[in-house]
Amino acid sequence: MPETCPTCGSELVRLEEEVALRCINPKCPAQIKEELIHFVSRNAMNIDGLGEKVVVQLFSHELIHDVADLYFLSKEKLLELERMGEKSVSNLLNSIENSKSNSLERLLFGLGIRHVGEKAARTLALKFETMDALRAADKETLTETADIGEKMADSIVTYFENEEVHALLSELRRAGVNMTYTGPRREDIPEEDLVFAGKTVVLTGKLEQMTRNDAKALIEKLGGNVSGSVSKKTDVVVAGSDAGSKLTKAEELGIPVWSELDLMEYLPDEGEI
Repeated sequence: MPETCPTCGSELVRLEEEVALRCINPKCPAQIKEELIHFVSRNAMNIDGLGEKVVVQLFSHELIHDVADLYFLSKEKLLELERMGEKSVSNLLNSIENSKSNSLERLLFGLGIRHVGEKAARTLALKFETMDALRAADKETLTETADIGEKMADSIVTYFENEEVHALLSELRRAGVNMTYTGPRREDIPEEDLVFAGKTVVLTGKLEQMTRNDAKALIEKLGGNVSGSVSKKTDVVVAGSDAGSKLTKAEELGIPVWSELDLMEYLPDEGEI
């Protein structure tokens, strides 16, 4: 087994209750690149035009060193890069600018806080509403939040205790990145529209009218829980084309299976919720 990180040479450690060896150097170039790629991804800050190759190009030319640097890129510097024309640079800068107005849950997920996935990020954003309120929360307050266990709470507290994180958030704030939850609140949705309240839904196969991520977001807004696996606790499976083992398991367990059209009957237009 290796003793040091192959990229930065830092000593590798095995965290408690984990098998994997990890590099915990926050300045490790390999980790920073992966953090940048995650930050700009569709389910995080959703910055079009910033694919993996472009991120690596920006990083290798030392135009970005962390995610905050994305918001201080200049048109002049970008135009100096290979395969970066006037139109692509303008589109990229517009996409970066638009991402500043994302709701808090996207930023939380994009920051890559250990153990905080997309669903937990939204739960935290709904509960605390601002980055400052979340930063001030202690472990006890965090674990009082639904679906936030002790391991995740420890990770969140540890993350916000880091001075480098404080500096990063300050830079993001200086750039004008939104740090407030601006999405719909369940209490703002009429009770009769919470058609999936208390229900667990599994999505499988390819949907034609919307992406699975969009369907997931709508179901969760309407009170439902979207799971990645089928079990006896699943209430309904929505099967698109090329559905595989999840559909088979649903049929074996006698769980109701809907088509995408069945689902669409229950989903109001985005502008209505």
